[in-house]
Parts: sequence; C-alpha cells; structure tokens
Amino acid sequence: MNLCYALIFFGLLNAASLPARAAKPNELTAEEKAAGFKLIFNGKDLDGWEFEKNWEVKDGVLTRSNGGGDITYRRETIPDDFDLRFEWKIAEGGNSGVFYRPGQYEYQILDNKKNPDGKDPRTSAGALYFCAAPSRDATKPPGQWNEGRIVGKGTVIEHWLNGVKVVDFDYAKPEHAEAVERLKKRGGDVHARGAFLHLQDHGDPVWFRSIRFRKIEEPPKKP
Repeated sequence: MNLCYALIFFGLLNAASLPARAAKPNELTAEEKAAGFKLIFNGKDLDGWEFEKNWEVKDGVLTRSNGGGDITYRRETIPDDFDLRFEWKIAEGGNSGVFYRPGQYEYQILDNKKNPDGKDPRTSAGALYFCAAPSRDATKPPGQWNEGRIVGKGTVIEHWLNGVKVVDFDYAKPEHAEAVERLKKRGGDVHARGAFLHLQDHGDPVWFRSIRFRKIEEPPKKP
C-alpha cells in the first residue's frame, strides 16, 4: 500500500473508533435524547426544585451556598425502573449524597481521603450508604468532576462511578441479605418506590450539574 494512502486509511480507522463527542454540561447527547432522558437541571435556574434559599446556580452549576437543608426535585418522582445520571464534585473533606427512593437509599458523595466516612467502605464514595460498599475507589480528587450513575431495575440497584459499576445490589438474592438488613435499620423498604430526588446538604461545599434521568421501559413481550 502506498505510504500516503496507508496513513489516510489508518487515520480514518482511528477516527471511526473514537467515541462520540460528549454533550456540553447540562445538555443531552443525541443518544440520550433518543433513549428518553429528561434534563432536570438546566444550568440556568432552579425551576422545579424546592429548597430553603441555601442553594444557587453559579456558572451553570448547582451548588450549596450556605446551611439550610437538602434540595428536592418536586416536578415528578423517580420512576420505579430508572437510569439516573449526574456529575458531581466535592470540596476537601466534604460529604453529601443523592437520595432516590423512599427511605434511606443514598448514593454517597465523599472525599474518601480526608472525610472519616472514607475509612469504612460502606460509607465511602459511590456506596449505597451504610448498606453496600463499592467494589473499588473510582473517585477523582476533590475539586474535579465525577460522573455518577444510579440504575434501578426490578430488585437490582446499580451504582456507577466514573464509568465503573461499583455497586451491584440485588435485594432478592440471599447473599445480599445482610445489606437488606442494614437498609432496614436505616429506614429503607426494598419494595418502596416513587421518591422525589433530593440532594443532601451535609454542611460542606458540593457541586452538581448535568442531572438527568429516564424511565426504563419493559421490552415488548414476544407474541
């Protein structure tokens, strides 16, 4: 093969293998739109959110500005089966969380290195707080953006952190009975559904953006 044509060929091959450009913060990709995702934070205002004047939008980011409690998305509840995605970052030593089902279903947000909760895997970043530990620490350093994802489908809960599935919890499996008991102690009910999404004010600076979710539809049954 002529060297010039070879360079062009392999250049095109490499370009084709590159991932599609990610959307800008607080925008949906074409793939997400096609999959039915809804953007619930637009980067401009807090329409649809309920809070006590302690959260604000700065430069397209949802941030806690002072004490006052959690912020809750009240426009609609999280679907029974869902795929929730968001970006987050935390200050040094910080602690926060994302609550997505009735009771104490919490995706832990934490600086694992400097917050005491980081010493216990079950209360470290990405954990189903107090119940199920992440398989590894996939966090980025404080001040850098992390990609969070929570998937609920039937009896299964998945927590993802920066593209890594760190929690795979199935409350119907006997091997997860201890985690179920821990959830009950926290006030969680494995059969409860229909919570409003809320983000925790734990007294520390925390930032969120690109919060979106979709309902996971059951595939059509074969005739």
